Amino acid sequence: MLALVLVLVAILSGLTAMRFAIHGQEVAVPPLVGMTPAEAERSISGLGLQMSIERQYYSPQIPEGRIMSQLPLPGTKVRRGWQLRVAQSLGPTRVAIPDVTGQSEHAAELNIRRRGLDMASMAMVATPGIPADQVLAQNPTANAAQLVAPKINLLVSGGADAQAFVMPSFLGQPLGSVSRTLQDAGFRLGNVSAAPVPEAPPDQSATGQLAAPLPAPAQPSPASIIVAQFPAAGQKVVTGTAVSFEVR
Repeated sequence: MLALVLVLVAILSGLTAMRFAIHGQEVAVPPLVGMTPAEAERSISGLGLQMSIERQYYSPQIPEGRIMSQLPLPGTKVRRGWQLRVAQSLGPTRVAIPDVTGQSEHAAELNIRRRGLDMASMAMVATPGIPADQVLAQNPTANAAQLVAPKINLLVSGGADAQAFVMPSFLGQPLGSVSRTLQDAGFRLGNVSAAPVPEAPPDQSATGQLAAPLPAPAQPSPASIIVAQFPAAGQKVVTGTAVSFEVR
């Protein structure tokens, strides 16, 4: 009995000693984010750990040259001699703003996005004498440097305000003369179609036969007479509006 007790005590003592030996080789990983590589090396050297910089990324929060992430995470228990993997910050992304003034809206947007930048907003303003769809100003200004991933605001010309008119009535006038009047006033001739011929009611002649069918609508010509127009007379229209007609 005594021998059995002594054997059990010896086994328990060995397991306890082994447990202390194993856990005595484990250490907790310290936090390294925000440190320089030199500071991190000093922090882990006394713990018997090693470190390798595996990646570098741009970061608007972590200053350039400092550690921005680590594996294993802080507080993790690892054995002595374990190698920690860290990523180092390259600092914020810095770009130079391109000069897009004078370009079209489409070309300016392509130029901006090609540099990895984004559009923030675009405003249009009526500018007599300046072609429409042209960039007049930008913010930030051209060639501004040391900006962290900015968004670009553009001011684009919208051309001069179109002049407004009240549509007159062209009913009963020949198509040719009305077309010239529209062009001289800055309007466009839209669709011109032949007005449908109204159906005549059946008519019995003295012989009991049906009357002859009505002829098909003639094709529009300069001499055709306008019987309908779109927009209708009295509506407000602006220069460049297309005016369509039905003629006979």
